[in-house]
Amino acid sequence: MAPTTGVVFRPQLPPEDLRAVVTHAEAAGVAELWLWEDCFLEGGLTTAAAALAWSDRLVVGVGLLPVPLRNPALAAMEIATLARIFPERLVIALGHGVQEWMAQVGAAVESPMTLLREHTTAVRSLLAGDTVDVAGRYVHLDRVALDWPPAVPPRLLVGGRGPRTIGLAGETAGGVLLDAVTDPDVVRRARALVGSAHLAVYTPADPREPAGLAAWIAELGAAGADAVIVQPPGEAPDPRPLIDALATIP
Repeated sequence: MAPTTGVVFRPQLPPEDLRAVVTHAEAAGVAELWLWEDCFLEGGLTTAAAALAWSDRLVVGVGLLPVPLRNPALAAMEIATLARIFPERLVIALGHGVQEWMAQVGAAVESPMTLLREHTTAVRSLLAGDTVDVAGRYVHLDRVALDWPPAVPPRLLVGGRGPRTIGLAGETAGGVLLDAVTDPDVVRRARALVGSAHLAVYTPADPREPAGLAAWIAELGAAGADAVIVQPPGEAPDPRPLIDALATIP
């Protein structure tokens, strides 16, 4: 089966540009629009709320939310709210965050892997409607449950590059989001680690080469990608030419 496709709206673009891109993606029939939460640019969940509200069918992904920045109860509350208002149109990826940025805001931890495991496990349980008690190294929850859990929890991924983080994604989340994939072997190795879990990839793409883009998406799909999310080149690129290129792919 061919992978689903999407495009990235990078936060180096001003937030007031988002609506035009959402409208363009919706009209072009692109399946997914993904947003970043890089420090210190745009909030991932606030931009996701706007993108969901401005569209009727787009699946909106946030990849990724740095777990040191949010208590898992707060993260689950925010994600659940969006998932209930816009059912089956939200995908969330959690991740370590850039450690230099985490240190800048006083949120760095000694063991990012332990925090990611504890945070992801707690968020997934809360979104499932469970009452959660955790006394971990970093996560501490005492009989916490959401009053408004989503009827269908959104797909929850872990953003990863190294084998330990990718393996963690297969254990604690619904899959993995790989960053900046330029080699199909990276996808094959990740597929071996996560089994049948969802595997999404970010990959750079040139909107001037639709035929090559179609072949590249097919190659990543054959390697095991379930979703291929293309990102245009440059520091603050307009994603609309890439949206137009995706729209020409059968």
